[in-house]
Amino acid sequence: MAKITHVSPLAPATFPTLPEIKGADFATVEAGIKYAGRKDVMLARLAAGSSIAGVFTRSATRSAAVLDCQEKISLQSDAGAAIIVNAGNANAFTGRNGIEATKAVTGAVAQTLSLPESRVFSSSTGVIGEPLPFEKITNKLSEMREALSPGKMKDAAEAIRTTDTFAKASAAEFEVDGQVVNIAGIAKGSGMIAPDMATMLVYIFTDAKVEQALLQEMLSELTDLTFNNITVDSDTSTSDTLLLGATGASGVEISNREGPFYQALHQVMLDLAHQVVRDGEGATKFVTVNVTGAETAKDARAHALAIANSPLVKTAIAGEDPNWGRVVMAIGKSGASADRDRLTIRFGDILVAENGWVSPNYKEADGASYMKQQDLEISVDLGLGDGDATVWTCDLTHGYITINADYRS
Repeated sequence: MAKITHVSPLAPATFPTLPEIKGADFATVEAGIKYAGRKDVMLARLAAGSSIAGVFTRSATRSAAVLDCQEKISLQSDAGAAIIVNAGNANAFTGRNGIEATKAVTGAVAQTLSLPESRVFSSSTGVIGEPLPFEKITNKLSEMREALSPGKMKDAAEAIRTTDTFAKASAAEFEVDGQVVNIAGIAKGSGMIAPDMATMLVYIFTDAKVEQALLQEMLSELTDLTFNNITVDSDTSTSDTLLLGATGASGVEISNREGPFYQALHQVMLDLAHQVVRDGEGATKFVTVNVTGAETAKDARAHALAIANSPLVKTAIAGEDPNWGRVVMAIGKSGASADRDRLTIRFGDILVAENGWVSPNYKEADGASYMKQQDLEISVDLGLGDGDATVWTCDLTHGYITINADYRS
């Protein structure tokens, strides 16, 4: 697997300051699953009484770890919980070996931390089709148990990376009746990004107390507003997993969707989703695609994704070419309702086309100058109704080919 030697030009300037989440401890270790000289396994332990919610890939070829998590996620328990994640091997398309490896890891974690096996969730990310050398993980569990600490979430973010050029994290805090509640999350993802559930691998933790059904409801709803609206390359992973743990250790109980918890969780999820796009393999541009005036929100999203996933649109953006004709093409192929003669297209604040034709005031030089920016916005109004959607994507460069040509070597 090729070594990542650069950082995306779209990366945040600094790694965020993460609060310690009461009731959550972390540890990492170098297990040598695929990578040499770096941490590649992370363990999170959550306090007794924690609620766990999750969303997962809908891929028909999803991994054994995903299937195992799906079976466990709705089980109620007052026991503690754990999340174990390895990088470098996806343990996907590995048949019975994959099932046995997953059970060996979760069972060993349960024994090491004195937890029910039903409260241990695992994820694997990396190369597909290679058996997971799970002994390299289980042999390190005692070491990881002794190293568990609430201040190691940054190390956890580093340990779950594969082709990521930077570790991804986000945090938010708010007060309820003078008591501070914290939310913090980490993510990995760079390629094979077109979520159909959540995204890549994401782990979010809060010290709020939230009943599992409500936590799941909020997570599922916010996933559709964040991770399900990003795309790097239109490919959905076999391993996509998003887990949200609420330890309750702050003593602040959240009993409904209204209020600061929902907004703070949305903020963290959207920030992590944007960071994944900003680390898209080979990316040099962060692109927001807005579609308004569609007959329905579903149609708007279909148009937005058609634009965001078009190789012709994405390569034009990479080449800083304001080729609005490719946007028209993408709308036409989306399968959703559109009327050529009602279309309005903008690049940022620049009116490019209206009423089915290029705007008489549009200047190609203005469009070309705008395309030189790192953060771009493409807006389309269909003139048909009230449906709207926003999708975030990146450009498509030769760097994407280079990274993926070397991925298994």
